[in-house]
Amino acid sequence: MTTFPQLDAFRRGPGLIRLVGHRGARGVMPENTMEGFEFTLACGVTLLEFDVAITRDGVPVITHNHHLTRSVARDASGAWLQGEEPKLSALTWDELAQYDVGGLDGQSAYGQRFPDQAYLNGVRIPRLRDLCDLVAQPQHKDVHLMLEIKSDPERLQDATARAEIVAAVIAEVRSAGLTQRTLMHSFDWNLLAECARQAPEMPTSFLTQLPENDADVGEDEATQAGPEITADTYNTLPGLVAEAGGKLWCPYYLDVTADSVLRARELGLIVAVWTVNEPDDIDQMIDLGVDAIVTDYPGRVQRKLLDRGQDWLERG
Repeated sequence: MTTFPQLDAFRRGPGLIRLVGHRGARGVMPENTMEGFEFTLACGVTLLEFDVAITRDGVPVITHNHHLTRSVARDASGAWLQGEEPKLSALTWDELAQYDVGGLDGQSAYGQRFPDQAYLNGVRIPRLRDLCDLVAQPQHKDVHLMLEIKSDPERLQDATARAEIVAAVIAEVRSAGLTQRTLMHSFDWNLLAECARQAPEMPTSFLTQLPENDADVGEDEATQAGPEITADTYNTLPGLVAEAGGKLWCPYYLDVTADSVLRARELGLIVAVWTVNEPDDIDQMIDLGVDAIVTDYPGRVQRKLLDRGQDWLERG
């Protein structure tokens, strides 16, 4: 398949730069939760980025880290997790559903990054099926998914495990009838090759980050799943993504340049930069002419675009 209708939702146009809600709207709502996704959709944001991992019993769930994180998860008594953080792949779906992920521990380093995030109670890690069911409703027919499959660092080289994870994720998307509204998104280029093999109807989106930019506090490192990248080889990345069959290139916003955006565009790639939160940085990305801005604060990007006479949606 050479044409992908879902790409148009992520491509810029005259007076139009696309807006992607990162993990919903992490800056203001609990990340990767149904409450966060519903809020984001209510704000008129129709592109959702989120992370998927697999439980011990093979259920695709929406969460970023491979462990339940003590700065995010509370037990049945409402207490923050103590001691060793349970691994997602060691828990069944029923066990995982006992934890509350509706807020952040404000004393933790991760919690201090998002002081404006709402604190809710009784919020659970959703299954991929839950989000697909929401998006499949008629009122959300214009919503598209940037689905990032997380690579388990302990199983990076396990081709069988990789194929099983991809198959489980694809089955949920297909069951909901959302293949033409979904991108497969990852730092793991081997995993993306497996996605293209199993689901040629869904385009692949390649995440990259230069190693000198440290991983964010409180988050699992993901860049080790991809190819080795240096400042000297960075400008070759658009070409490598295109050669690998990618349709989107998703660089870390501090890495992107006018030249690299131009090169990507020459190769027919869509450029979606992550994760852009500060007003000056949002302005810079608009000036560079990227196709899409991935952000924890959708409202900030909306305001910037409107102030500059631009939009994030095609208005009928």
